[in-house]
Amino acid sequence: MQSAIIKALRCEKDVPVGCIIKKDGIIIASAGNRREADNDITAHAEILAIKTAQKKLGTSRLKGCEMYVTLEPCPMCAWAIIQSGISTVYFGSYNPQYGALISNNIFSDLTNSFPKVYGGIEEDECNKILEEFFKSIR
Repeated sequence: MQSAIIKALRCEKDVPVGCIIKKDGIIIASAGNRREADNDITAHAEILAIKTAQKKLGTSRLKGCEMYVTLEPCPMCAWAIIQSGISTVYFGSYNPQYGALISNNIFSDLTNSFPKVYGGIEEDECNKILEEFFKSIR
């Protein structure tokens, strides 16, 4: 999770969310949010990391991969995670309003391949990063 936290801290204009993907214990992709930087509403850390991992592995299927992300994924990212076949997701901060894997599990009944999900990993540190960001823009 520390590598994902480092990516989150490098987000300049964007909500600080960082994501890494591991395969066989090795980081194969990493990204931070770039929505504002790229003027692209789909440039969430998870989507960018998934695209990088798919290129690196030469496949759209990320079976056996683990994702570490500092904030519980939104519905768009959750569906991309499910469709890519990522096996396990670890996230830091819960997202009661938009989180779609635990907080508002809206997809588990729609698919046969729901990943294992663990929330609250390094939660205090992830929460602090988000709180400081939102305090700075208000």
